[in-house]
Amino acid sequence: MLWWVLLSCWSKSILQAELARYVVLSGDTYLRALNRTPGRIPGPRGRFSWPLLLGLIAFVPGLTGLGGIIGGAGQALVLLFPGLTPVTAVAILALSTAVLLGSGGYRRLEKLMLLFVFTFTCLTLISAGLMQGTEYATRWEDVKSAFDFEFSTEFAVLALAAYGYTGVNSGEISSYSYWCIEKGYPARIGAFDGSAAWYARARGWLRVLRTDVWITLVILTLATVPFYLLGAGILHATGQQPSGNETIVALSNMFTLTLGEWSIWIFAVGAFSILFSSTLAGVAAGGRYIPDYLMELGFLSRSRLDVRYAVIKWYGLVVPFLGLLLYAGFQRPVLMVTVAGSFAAIMLPVQSGLTLYLQAKRLPKEVQPGRLARTFLQVTFLFQLGMAAAVIYFVLL
Repeated sequence: MLWWVLLSCWSKSILQAELARYVVLSGDTYLRALNRTPGRIPGPRGRFSWPLLLGLIAFVPGLTGLGGIIGGAGQALVLLFPGLTPVTAVAILALSTAVLLGSGGYRRLEKLMLLFVFTFTCLTLISAGLMQGTEYATRWEDVKSAFDFEFSTEFAVLALAAYGYTGVNSGEISSYSYWCIEKGYPARIGAFDGSAAWYARARGWLRVLRTDVWITLVILTLATVPFYLLGAGILHATGQQPSGNETIVALSNMFTLTLGEWSIWIFAVGAFSILFSSTLAGVAAGGRYIPDYLMELGFLSRSRLDVRYAVIKWYGLVVPFLGLLLYAGFQRPVLMVTVAGSFAAIMLPVQSGLTLYLQAKRLPKEVQPGRLARTFLQVTFLFQLGMAAAVIYFVLL
C-alpha cells in the first residue's frame, strides 16, 4: 500500500497551501475562518458556526495523539537510558516540555532538533539503501505490488488513521496558518485596498508560501518512503508488529538489521528527536487555538493580547502533563495515534470545503487559485469527504 502512503502525503499539501492562501490574504485566523462557515448553532454568547464545535470535540482525540507521541519519545529515551521506566521517561519529557514552552527556550532547542531530524532522515535513506544488500532487500516485484491499488477492509481503520496522520495532518495544516500569521505574512501584505502595490505584495508572499509547502512535501516524501520500505521489508518480513511499550524497540530493528546493533543508539537519538520535537511543536501550536476559540465564542476581546499570551503560556505548562496522564493510562502509543489519526481524517473535508467556499466568496478573483489548483482541491475535498464517511462507518458505528 505504498500508493496509499504517497496519496496521504501528497493530497493534503494542496489543502495546506490553499488554506494558508486564504489566511494570509484575508487576515483571518484559522478559527475565524471556520466561524464564517454557513450553518450557525446557539452558543453561550451568541451563535457560532458548527465547525467550531467539531474542532472542540477533536481536541480530545488530539490530546490522545499527543500522549502517543510523547509516549514514543519516552520509549526512545529508555533506549538511551535503560534504567528508566517508560512512564518515568515520559514524566521527564512532560516536565521538560513545560519548562521549554514556559520559558521560550524551545526556540533555541528547535535548531538542534532540526539537525537531529535531518541526520535521522539521511540515515533512514542510507539504511533503506543498505537493506538492498541483505535478505530483506526490496525487489522490483515488491515495488510493483506496492502500486496494485488494492485496499483490504481488514486494515481499514489503520489505513484511514494513516491517511489522517501521515504527511501533514489536519492539526498541522491549521497550525501552519498560525505560523504564517506570527511570521508576519498577512501584516506584510496589508489590508486589501485594490491597489497594484497590494497585488504585487500578495503575489510575492504567495510565492514564499508555495515554496514553504513544496519544501515540506519533498522532505516528507524523502523521509516517509524509505521508512515505509524499511517497515515493509524488515518488520513485515520478520512478523514484528510494534505495539505497547515495545513500539520503539520493534521499530529499531529497521536500523539494527541493516546497519548493525551499534546503530540502535543512532535510531534512539533520531526517534527521540523527531517525536520530542513533534511534541514541542504540537503543544506550542495547540496553545494558539484556545485564545482564538475564546474570541470567536465571545468570551475574549481581540484587543486583549495580554490574556492571549497568558493563555498560550499556561497551555504549554499544563497540557504536557495531560499527555503524560493519557500515556500512563493507555501505554499503547500506536493505538493512541490511531485514534487521533481517525478524527484528523474527519476534520480534513471540513477544512478543504471551507477553503473552497471562502476563497470563492471572500478573495479577489486576481489572487484566487488557478483552474488546475482549484480542480485538484475540489477532487481532494470529495476524496476526503469519502474518507471521513469511511472513518464514521468503520470506527464509530
